[in-house]
Amino acid sequence: MSVTFHIPGALREFAGGHSSVEIEASPSTVADALATLWVLYPGVRDRIATEQGQIREHINIFVGNEDIRYTGGLMSPISDGSQISIVPAISGG
Repeated sequence: MSVTFHIPGALREFAGGHSSVEIEASPSTVADALATLWVLYPGVRDRIATEQGQIREHINIFVGNEDIRYTGGLMSPISDGSQISIVPAISGG
């Protein structure tokens, strides 16, 4: 089973410069997939998760086109071939 993470430009320096990272694991939830990503690239964790392990409020995570905030959060199920996008919120005025 493989899952692909799409890494935004602001986080690429913490992911070895990669715009996407494919993990060869058997994660069943977003939390499992993120745990595997964090083992490979620990610098990414501090930028997207709080000390309590929750996704920071300015970070959005999508599985395919679905925002995990509406599909079960970190417990959102994933399947083989899932595409997970990490999207920092953009604001301004």
